[in-house]
Amino acid sequence: MPIMKSINKLLMFMSLSALMYGCAGESMPAVDMPEIDTNNPLLAEWDTPFATPPFDKIELSHYKPAFETAIAVSRAEIDAIVNNPAKPTFANTIVALERHGALLGRIEGIFYNLLEADSSDEMQQIAMDVQPALTELSNDVSLNPQLFARVKAVYEGSKFGLSKEDKKLLDKTYKGFARSGADLSDEDKALYREYTGELSALTLKFGQNSLAATNAFVLNITDPAKVADLPDFVKESLALEAKSRGEKGWTVTLQAPSYIPFITYSTQRDLKEQLWKAYNSRALGGEYDNTEIIKRITELRLKIANLLGYESYADYVLENRMAENTATVNGFLKELLDATKEYADRDYATINEFAHSRGFEGDIMPWDWAYWSDKYKQERYALNDELVKPYFKLENVKKGVFMLAEKLYGLTFTPREDISVYHPDVTAYEVKDGNGRFMAVLYLDFFPRASKRAGAWMTEFRGAEIADGKEVRPLVSLVMNFTKPTDTKPSLLTFDELETFLHEFGHSLHGMLAEGKYESLNGTSVYRDFVELPSQIMENWATEKEFLDLWAEHYETGEKIPAELVEKIVAAKNYLAAYANVRQLSFGITDMAWHTLKEPYTGDVEAFEVVSMEPARVLPAVAGTAMAPSFTHIFSGGYAAGYYGYKWAEVLEADAFSLFKEKGIFNREVSNSFRKNILSKGGQEHPMQLYVKFRGHKPQTAALIDKMLAGSDSE
Repeated sequence: MPIMKSINKLLMFMSLSALMYGCAGESMPAVDMPEIDTNNPLLAEWDTPFATPPFDKIELSHYKPAFETAIAVSRAEIDAIVNNPAKPTFANTIVALERHGALLGRIEGIFYNLLEADSSDEMQQIAMDVQPALTELSNDVSLNPQLFARVKAVYEGSKFGLSKEDKKLLDKTYKGFARSGADLSDEDKALYREYTGELSALTLKFGQNSLAATNAFVLNITDPAKVADLPDFVKESLALEAKSRGEKGWTVTLQAPSYIPFITYSTQRDLKEQLWKAYNSRALGGEYDNTEIIKRITELRLKIANLLGYESYADYVLENRMAENTATVNGFLKELLDATKEYADRDYATINEFAHSRGFEGDIMPWDWAYWSDKYKQERYALNDELVKPYFKLENVKKGVFMLAEKLYGLTFTPREDISVYHPDVTAYEVKDGNGRFMAVLYLDFFPRASKRAGAWMTEFRGAEIADGKEVRPLVSLVMNFTKPTDTKPSLLTFDELETFLHEFGHSLHGMLAEGKYESLNGTSVYRDFVELPSQIMENWATEKEFLDLWAEHYETGEKIPAELVEKIVAAKNYLAAYANVRQLSFGITDMAWHTLKEPYTGDVEAFEVVSMEPARVLPAVAGTAMAPSFTHIFSGGYAAGYYGYKWAEVLEADAFSLFKEKGIFNREVSNSFRKNILSKGGQEHPMQLYVKFRGHKPQTAALIDKMLAGSDSE
């Protein structure tokens, strides 16, 4: 998920002279400031632990007036920069721009994070109401000719006295203006405003439709025979869901902790087909249809790219990525596909043959895949979720993840009940390093609810920076959708959920260990195809016996996870890895297909997807389904022309983790280097330079291919 810019410190509007940042002798022009209603908790100073948001005091009615005030304050701050009679300097222009918008950033950081994690119809309406004004403000800044003239003057002037970090901020600021239309003609600027205004509204609507479509479908089962074959933990969870809705029997939803176990364990093929089709046709037609929105989003992105001199939106996006251009990305995806597609097809054939040997007739369809692949895994490795889950009690998993952070980076996590949270399910932790230095506040939000979108993500209410000589530490949030506790069992995670926790926690480490002066260069503010390295490398510990032995114990007996079970987990690590790889590649391929369009697409969205995904198709295509209408990563998130980045980062992490394997999975020398060169640096240097500093060489795709095909059942 995109990280919102949110700076929560003493309100800058209290003293506009702060924008000068120590530039003695420079006078500030007179600027009219809006009146501040300090009774609104979003506008007042926060007398809270670590200046954390006072969620318990914030009401829906506070948001719109707070946005209006903060937008006015931001405009006044920009006016102060533009009208400064002093010669443009790095301090009074570039740094001033970096620091401006503190009040608006804090409000956006709260509102848009909660819009994803604890939304409501009222919040979604507020989002639609304020989005035009926010887009207009953004365009008024990026298209302001006087402001760009000052930025350009600094950019083209002497760099003497600027640090490497300063130069990076200057370069990023100048290119940010250029890539946002600052050099366009007045006529094209008007078009840019029109396109971006409509685009921001449509991407917001896309996400709202996807959430609504996910929540709209439920499958209530009242016949005990239709759930008799389900494991007890699944039946309990479905019964609890039904009870919470005032229904009898068992209720399946499209939320992952409900959908995945049912589709995996149920023998009711007709119900699974119904459920799978519902999941894979979300927002494809009907009340929450996203198909026309997709076509318009891609058209607007193409128009914006063309205005800025690029043939496609992918060309525009990839200029600021490690991959650098469309040819590199398409070549990368093709290289991985060519190396693994044959093995993925063999994976499908293996499961198909296995099902036939057990009396299944016909070909495996997508709604059959989870059931039969799980059955095969049980027979091949004697491993299933029921064996593993008792050792992965959520509280123990959390303990293990915290322990790993302590072993690698010396971090400690102390729950703070005095820190306000936005939902009763959320817990806040004070994070310190080995020297007792305060590093961050970490919010953990584990369980699904109708107000939360599907998936898992890391975000920030506030990023790290050093402003006016004072260090500001981040407020980081991890949001997930894990299986809820039942009346008789605690929350027990699947192995996949353990990996998800580790993945998102890796993102949080990127935020919590950030060190630097400028928030826009810190933490996860890096190239999109680099941001997944810190998260994906953490998944490797999920299969390390030395790590699991520290904390994984049976929730009832206290028995440590048996060595043979760990061996089975390790042996199954590459189970169907080629299939999983090709499936992920198909998402990146269709993303690139949408964003390398040279002309607007006016045809059928489902048909487009069938064609674009065909080179990577393993399971049969099913009419009336398509993933694009609910593909929030690329149509309402920050991964447009960037979904390949997950596979790109896998190449990085496969190569990077090999150093831990060589030196020791808790080796402090290696982890300190990873912290120093990757986690703490954010976007202060080009990511390839940072990676080479850590690893000593550039990564090679062979590392990932070898990892995926190692031990393949289909070799």
